[in-house]
This record gives sequence, structure tokens and C-alpha cells, in this order.
Amino acid sequence: MRLTTRGRYALRASVALALASEDGAPVSISNIAEQEDISSVFLEQIFFKLRKAGIVNSVRGPGGGFCFAQPLDDITIRKILEAAGESLALTPCLEKNPVICPRRDTCLVSPVWMDLGSLVNSYFDSITIASIVEKTKSDYQK
Repeated sequence: MRLTTRGRYALRASVALALASEDGAPVSISNIAEQEDISSVFLEQIFFKLRKAGIVNSVRGPGGGFCFAQPLDDITIRKILEAAGESLALTPCLEKNPVICPRRDTCLVSPVWMDLGSLVNSYFDSITIASIVEKTKSDYQK
């Protein structure tokens, strides 16, 4: 598993959106782009994917932007990363469309990769945007 820039930016932008819109008001791409020093064009691509996955909604017009379509307690790191197109598979044989390995049926370490993949997925499922926002706020108050 290797997270790309798209996945890292998707998570950063999601947390920035949560921090900027505590009252649920839409936040513009340009606001997040400036705050996080990310290209607004790249963020538009990311937010399109997040919208398609049902994580955010877009609001058009003056005062428009993006807001969350789900409660922050329901949005996990795993949801964000997968919506952004990231693969959390640790080896090619664990991909959704696995590479056919000649040792697939006899691989001695396949159970290790499967168990580790389950741990990674469980970890990313256990962290919500709400928990990151809470931790971020408490760290800034110190």
C-alpha cells in the first residue's frame, strides 16, 4: 500500500472542510486550496470523486462550495481514501482486481498479507473525520 498525493490531499482537504464548516455551511474550493496550499484544480477533481461517493455535497452559486453529506462520525479515513481512488491493498494479489499470481493457490505467506490488510482496513475504519477534528482542536489548544 502506498498512498498517492491524491489520497493524502483528499484526507487533508476533508479535515480542512470539517474545520472550516463547523456549522455545516458550504466552503469554497479556493478557501481550502489556499489554506492547505493545494491546487484548486486538483482539489476540484478530488471533491468530484468525494461527491460521487456521497461523502460531500456541492452547493452552486454565491456562498456555494462543498459541505458534508454525512455526519462526520460516519466518515472514516478508509471511506475518504477509497473515494479518492486509493487502493489499500498491501500486495497486488489483494487488489480488487488481483493480478493473477502463479503461486496464488500455494502461496505460503498469503494469509499474512490478508491478515495485515484486515488490520490496516480496520484501523482506517476506526478513525473518523470527527475524531481527527477533535484531536486537531485539542492539539491547537495546548
